[in-house]
Amino acid sequence: MRLYVLALNPTDSVTEGFLPAAARLGLDVTLLTDSVAAHASAYEGLPNPPELRACDVRDFRAVIGEIAGHHRPDAIFSNSDHLQAQTALAAQYFGLPGKNWQAAFRAKNKAETRRILNESGLDTVWTAELAPDQDPETLTGIPFPVVVKPREGVASEDVALVAGRAELIEFVRAVQQRRTGAALLLEEFLAGELHTLETLGDATTRQVLGGFRTAVSPPPAFIEESLEFVGAHPAAVTDQVLAELDALGVGFGACHTEFVVQADGRARLIEVNYRSIGDRLDLALVQLLGIPYFEQVLRIHLGEPLPADLGARADLTSYSYYLCADRSGTLTAAPEPFDRTVDGIALSYRTFRELGATHPLYTTNRDYLGVIQAIGPDRDAVHRIVAEFVRENVWEITP
Repeated sequence: MRLYVLALNPTDSVTEGFLPAAARLGLDVTLLTDSVAAHASAYEGLPNPPELRACDVRDFRAVIGEIAGHHRPDAIFSNSDHLQAQTALAAQYFGLPGKNWQAAFRAKNKAETRRILNESGLDTVWTAELAPDQDPETLTGIPFPVVVKPREGVASEDVALVAGRAELIEFVRAVQQRRTGAALLLEEFLAGELHTLETLGDATTRQVLGGFRTAVSPPPAFIEESLEFVGAHPAAVTDQVLAELDALGVGFGACHTEFVVQADGRARLIEVNYRSIGDRLDLALVQLLGIPYFEQVLRIHLGEPLPADLGARADLTSYSYYLCADRSGTLTAAPEPFDRTVDGIALSYRTFRELGATHPLYTTNRDYLGVIQAIGPDRDAVHRIVAEFVRENVWEITP
């Protein structure tokens, strides 16, 4: 059976998750990408590397044409934020299981997400869209403070909380210089504790896998600093989030939804990422739940139904802490990656930036140097062991 995977840059989710899962399922994999050299480098040494083909994967017409002229597809899949609608359209064209392309578009386009939810009456959030190159001084009636973000952005890139008009104009103009042709979204700031909801659905059903409690950096940026696994949110909170996903038409395959819970228990949706959670947390789900998560996602795209009971365990928690650069410069000291067991806790460290790499300070998730992750049955123990690792190691950036 032939699986087509659409990708932009290589990611741990695909390299360590979906590709090995496809091999275990006996699938032949063709990966379409506009970055063939980067993927070829990432897959060196893999026992079952995919066939790589160059393609303008952001254009669904190019994707359909490339597949039509190659092997017959049995499934078409992507774990990229940017490629869900294209993947859905290609799957629909070939009569294969997949996400609804309208739902994929609504999830990716944050202005459309807000419009649908505002019209549904489930949640009303003030928003304003700023067209590419539109002068921010033309905007009026802004209920400061507001969050400014790219309409189709990811990973806290060019996202900030702005408190007043002068600050807004300065920030928007800086982003417009960096992102020529990108639309921006202004929206009401939703205060509260940040959480995620991880779901998995087939053509008729959806199951909740749990979620994460997220700590973010102080404003104005929104960098995710740590995430702790939560096996189950309060039922009323989960129900509110699922109702909003229903309004968007989101349900098929993997979905990673971010929301805040306010003091009165009200859940307010922040954004919908219509793919698995990243930054190695989907890899953690395999250990946390004890299920073949990546194989299950692919089976759904092959047309197989979800089991009524995934058989997920519920006795483990995790704590992931992200080490962030605090200045621009060259990384000159950092621990080596490892996997080990400490006091019965599975501890792993992975790098996001190699020694000798020089970077500016992005004030986004791109500042990650590495992640230390602990998984075990005791919440206090996983926090303690992570704190000990951070305290005993050195990350040095030389200007």
